[in-house]
Amino acid sequence: MAKYVSAHEAVKAVKSGDRIYVQAAAATPGVLTKALAERAAELRNVEVCHLHTEGEAPYANPELKDSFFVNSFFIGKNVRHTIAAGNGSYTPVFLSELPRLFRKQVLPLDVVFIHVTPPDSHGYCSLGVSVEASMAAIENAKIVIAQVNPRMPRTFGDGIIHVSEINYMVEADVPIHGHDPAPISEQEDKIGEYVASLIDDRSTLQMGIGSIPNAALKKLVNHKDLGLHTEMFSDGVIDLIESNVINSNYKGVAKGRALATFLIGSQRLYDFVNDNPFIEMRESSFVNDTSVIRRNPKMVAINSAIEVDVTGQVSADSIGYRMYSGVGGQMDFIRGASLSEGGRAIIALPSVTKRGESKIVPCLRQGAGVVTTRSHVQYIVTEYGIADLYGKTLTQRVKALTDIAHPDHREAVERSYYESFRNI
Repeated sequence: MAKYVSAHEAVKAVKSGDRIYVQAAAATPGVLTKALAERAAELRNVEVCHLHTEGEAPYANPELKDSFFVNSFFIGKNVRHTIAAGNGSYTPVFLSELPRLFRKQVLPLDVVFIHVTPPDSHGYCSLGVSVEASMAAIENAKIVIAQVNPRMPRTFGDGIIHVSEINYMVEADVPIHGHDPAPISEQEDKIGEYVASLIDDRSTLQMGIGSIPNAALKKLVNHKDLGLHTEMFSDGVIDLIESNVINSNYKGVAKGRALATFLIGSQRLYDFVNDNPFIEMRESSFVNDTSVIRRNPKMVAINSAIEVDVTGQVSADSIGYRMYSGVGGQMDFIRGASLSEGGRAIIALPSVTKRGESKIVPCLRQGAGVVTTRSHVQYIVTEYGIADLYGKTLTQRVKALTDIAHPDHREAVERSYYESFRNI
């Protein structure tokens, strides 16, 4: 049976040479990671692995490199510096496959840090707003340490754990990491309008966080009977669920329920999902499984990119050689939506960067990784329109993509591509 201790007492279970998995996103157990970093002088060669996490990551301080090494499965802002500093690296992996790395002992785990609700009358805690690979980590780690927070929303689905599976419990009444919705620009509003035009009634949606997905969601108020099967969601879906636009009545998987593997947003979102049986938090090995996703008819996947070349190659995890984020679930959903009956896979992005550089490019920057290949891509959307690339030749793709590039860059992008092509 788990026992209640202080954070500093709990993290004494971590030994030099251990590998730790930290629950991700809004559920990042910051009280535990702070206590761990404070033990730096006593520890050597501890690997801390996780997806994107919120809040501070004190163990990622390069000055603690002898004590901690960061292994990111998806690189967040708080640990991005570790790649260049040498106290961290990146493991490319589809989010659907991450739990398998633990279950197959490809990455054996010694300790897992989780963030849960207080136990109910039957002794069960909920992982709340983030399940992703945490259940696989719990099942395979030698020691489970839980940050227990009365502010964590209690959610249904896979993320239920009995106190008997927890070794140490640390009480922490702290806010859940969150983000209020950002204002939607005129550019993002136009992209959202184009994206919404590709969504039919009775479609099932996957989208990420940010202004472009929220802009698209705002354009769906007159749609009917939409479903939700998504890696994550934010505040943008709440009004559509409450108005019965999203009811999931025509999904092929978990009909009548909205599925996600993690979520992040405002306090309104956390209040909305708390004890709400319409929302099911499932492990990423299920939510992101292409064979599961494709069972939803009219599956629409909406994802973003850093840049797209004129043949349709999508870079979404790096800026040239600089690793920026990760593969995540983009390919899981792009492929699943493409194989769905009536499905559509969409990459939506502004035509230019904040510095005015074109995001539609003749070729990807040197060193850039291809997350979605040119053979997987279907629709590319900017504020200048929709490029339907499915079944199109390279020549047709160049025309379609330059047509939705910023007008100031169209001629240069097209000319540069063909000049490079002739020089091969």
